[in-house]
Amino acid sequence: MPVSIVIGSQWGDEGKGKIVDLLSNDVDVVARYQGGANAGHTICWDDQEFVLHLIPSGIFHDGVDCVIGNGVVLDPKAVIEEIEQIEALGYPVEGRLHISHNAHVIMPHHKAIEAAQEQGRKSDTDDDAIGTTGRGIGPAYADKFARTGIRVVDLLDRDVLRTKLTRAIEAKNALLKQVYGANQLDVDAIVEEYVELDQKIDPYVTDTAQLLGRALDNDKHVLAEGAQGSLLDIDFGSYPFVTSSHPTAGGCSTGLGVSPVHVNRIIGIAKAYCTRVGNGPFPTELENEMGEHLRKVGAEFGATTGRPRRCGWLDLVALRYTTMINGFTELVITKLDVLSGLDEIKVCVAYQYDGKETQRFPSEAHTLERITPVYETLPGWDEDISDARHWSDLPSAAQDYLRFVEEHSRAPIGSVSIGPRRDQIISDVNEAPVA
Repeated sequence: MPVSIVIGSQWGDEGKGKIVDLLSNDVDVVARYQGGANAGHTICWDDQEFVLHLIPSGIFHDGVDCVIGNGVVLDPKAVIEEIEQIEALGYPVEGRLHISHNAHVIMPHHKAIEAAQEQGRKSDTDDDAIGTTGRGIGPAYADKFARTGIRVVDLLDRDVLRTKLTRAIEAKNALLKQVYGANQLDVDAIVEEYVELDQKIDPYVTDTAQLLGRALDNDKHVLAEGAQGSLLDIDFGSYPFVTSSHPTAGGCSTGLGVSPVHVNRIIGIAKAYCTRVGNGPFPTELENEMGEHLRKVGAEFGATTGRPRRCGWLDLVALRYTTMINGFTELVITKLDVLSGLDEIKVCVAYQYDGKETQRFPSEAHTLERITPVYETLPGWDEDISDARHWSDLPSAAQDYLRFVEEHSRAPIGSVSIGPRRDQIISDVNEAPVA
């Protein structure tokens, strides 16, 4: 059986958790391939709601194994807390969750360095601050690629851990003290703490690349789950206002050890409008009553940090760009219901830059900040669509809006989400006639 990938097509927060949760009914393994506990995937069912940060969204389905791949930076405290919360809800985790022995570990000095760096940026100018979650993600990835990181496998040997940590923390303490004037860290205390944490996560640790390889050899269906969104990709996003890993399709192979020849379905998740958390350019941002309306109706507050999300109209230039770099085989449009009640809806179809119209998405932030969106206005609809379950239940204006998005994004729409619950989904879009 093949590998399917679920990817955020915008700046994150597109509703990937719900879609992975729905697709988990039909797969054997759900695997997370990048990011860290800065992710927030919200699952809603019956009268319950749960926000996952590290454990894949398939954990609430019987018989589904879940993998945290080598491309993830693991916060042991966060994953232990999450395991305990899930088990308290009555869902077994041990024997179903598998953590890569090659995943890098977020250490206390990563969080201390990130907090000091972000504070330093803010003291210069607010425009320079990236707007991180403060969970040590960036410094952990920086150490990974500097080949000075601590991996899960290093926690198994106290002497190895002490040697590596001593070398790392001596350098970080000098930086914290001399550059940022921050408190220094105690190596011995950290070693003891993380050896104890290792004892708790050890039952879950394995060679996940081998596990996934065997699963595919045995015709198992693997669903790969990314965090954040394509426009936050370290290479293809609005650099430097990006995350520190690859949420795009290529990150699946390197983050899990799965060959791209196994991938045959790449699902892009896009809101019916756009949001962004943190700083950085956002061409269609609405800093007015309409932006506040979208934030209020869409409950646009970060699942991890609670920060209010910046809101704006759908950007089809950006969506075409992420369709191109990921090769989306289909789109899922989420939060279409939030647009109900609007007389008209604007959609960005091109950019103006230096007096010229362009269809190119400039990933460099200094250029993206200077573009002006070119909008096309579509009619809105008054009907409440939250109870719609079929394409035919949608008002004609909503259908026209979706077909417009489909045409301009150059990817077919497979499903439409019209609310947070599992049952609030329209899956017969492809069966509907196209005008």
